Formats: sequence, structure tokens, C-alpha cells
Amino acid sequence: MAARQKEVEEINEKMGAAGFWDNQEKAREVMAQLKVVNATYRPLTEVVKAADDLNVLIEFCAEDDSGESERELAAAVEALVPKVEAVELQAMMAGPHDGGNAFLTIQAGEGGTDASDWASTLLRMYQRWAEDRGYSTELLDMSEAEEAGIRNATLAIRGEYAYGWLKGETGNHRLVRNSPFDAAARRQTSFAAVDVTPEISDNVDIEINWDKDTEEQTCRAGGAGGQHVNKTESAVRIVHLPTGLFVRCQNERSQHQNRAMARKMLMAKLVQLELDTRNAEVAAKRASKGTIGFGGDTIRSYVMSPYQLVKDTRTNYETGNPAPILDGKIDGFLEAYLKQSMKA
Repeated sequence: MAARQKEVEEINEKMGAAGFWDNQEKAREVMAQLKVVNATYRPLTEVVKAADDLNVLIEFCAEDDSGESERELAAAVEALVPKVEAVELQAMMAGPHDGGNAFLTIQAGEGGTDASDWASTLLRMYQRWAEDRGYSTELLDMSEAEEAGIRNATLAIRGEYAYGWLKGETGNHRLVRNSPFDAAARRQTSFAAVDVTPEISDNVDIEINWDKDTEEQTCRAGGAGGQHVNKTESAVRIVHLPTGLFVRCQNERSQHQNRAMARKMLMAKLVQLELDTRNAEVAAKRASKGTIGFGGDTIRSYVMSPYQLVKDTRTNYETGNPAPILDGKIDGFLEAYLKQSMKA
């Protein structure tokens, strides 16, 4: 707590310095940093204060034979429990980028049309989750499949601790159901891969030689968007040659804007790659997504037939009711992963 208090004081000192607002972009970054720190510090101070109040109530209980102080103590403890749990969850998201926004990419894998449809279902699931939390979303890129669903999509999710909550979603997601695209409605297994990276500030210390280390391609943006996307090559795809990482952005109206966003997305992927090298398990998980199917690393299975079950293979957290999960109610899975990560 003392460290957080010191961090708040240091940020406030920066904000009070002469000329702080001269650089508007830098000022916004500092303000955003303060907001993230306060999101942890303020709940923690409330818990400490509530604990002090409990000690006073305990003293009252020793002197009160009416039982009134005991009832008040029980109510105070009940009210404190969710606050403590919230602080514990915040403590689990203490990484350098956990407090910020996230880029979430979904790619259809093995399973044909069912896999494309499954990818679009996952996209909707994360959009609904973000909506429920009051986060904003922006669809940066999407390629529709031929028959149904999508081949891939990239979604920006913006809100406090968006990346911290979603960082455990990276991996292959497996669906088992009776296929609506099969005339005989036979059971089909299909896969889609999810990749989550942090949205980083423009002044991040990542050096890229854009002329030598990257290859840029432009094309017409697909999907909805009116006449503009059909007449101009505004979509931008950038490949990072040393690593093979690539990104694509088509959401913005101009090629210049799409290029700027694509570069930001690529830098986010490189930052994530650097973070992953410090965690062999996560790095292996990302590498295994080269096979988005039976040979890849499935982190969660969604079974609709012959029984109903959603189960995380890492935490063993499960539920027998998939419908709310697919409607965005995934907090139980996110919390289970965070708690397991703290034990590792």
C-alpha cells in the first residue's frame, strides 16, 4: 500500500509541475496512469479503513451484552468480503500493461464453415463482455468467410484493466455441437484461436526499422463501410520480417490512419512477444496456435452436444450452462485463470 501511495504522490507531483500541460499527449498519458493506479489504491485504502472499523466493533462486542454490536459486526464483515475480493483481483493484475487497453484477435481454424461461424460467435461473446463492463470496443479489422461467419477479426477493447482481465484468453477455443451447416446435423468439432495483446503508448521503447524490417501491403477494405471501402485501397497489412508477425487494419477511412493504427498494433505484438519470452508456458501456448485445431493447445472447450459443458483445461473451472457464457458472462473463467496465475 505504501508503494502505491508513493506512486500516487509522484504522479501528482508531475501534474503540479510547471509546463505539465504544454505537452498534451504526455499529459494524457500521465492522467491515464494516475487513473490506473487509483483504481488499485483507493479500494485498498477503503479495505484498510474498514478493517480498522472492524477492530472497533470487536471491542464494542466485548462490552455489549445486548447482541446489537455483534449484529453490526456481522453486517460489516459481510459488506467487507466483496471489497477484499475486488482488491485481491486487482492485485493479480499488477503487470506493466495490465491496467490498460487490449487488442483481441480471433482467427478461424479447423472445422470449415463451422469454424468461421464459431469465430464470429466468439467475437460477439467478447463484445458483449466488454459492453457489460462498460468498456468501449472498436472493430479494427474483419474478414468475412464465404458461407457464414468470419475468417478473422481484430477488436480493440478500451477500459481500465481490459488487458489484465483478458490476457489469459490467448489460445485455441474448441466447439463441439451438431452442425447447423450439415444436412444431417452431425456433430462437428471446430476451432478458433484468440490472441490478446496490450495497447501500448506511442512512446514505447521499441525500435523498428520500418523500411528494412517490415513489408507493407495495401488493399481494398472488405465488409460493410459504404462506397469508400470499395473504391480506395485503404486497408493496410504490415509484416514484421524478423519475427513473421503481421497485423492488418481497415477500420479507419484513410490509408494513413490505417497505417498508423497497424503500426501501433504491430508494436503491441512485439511488446507481447518480449513479455512471453519471460514465460515459457505462455510462449509455448502462443507458438502452438500455428495449428488452430486438433494439434494445437486448446485452453477451453465449449460442448453443446451430446451434453452441455464449458470447461477451461488449465484451471478446470467449468459450467453446465453455455448460453450465458456465449452471451459474454465469462468473468468466472477470467477470475479462475488470474487466481491460478497467482499460485504459479
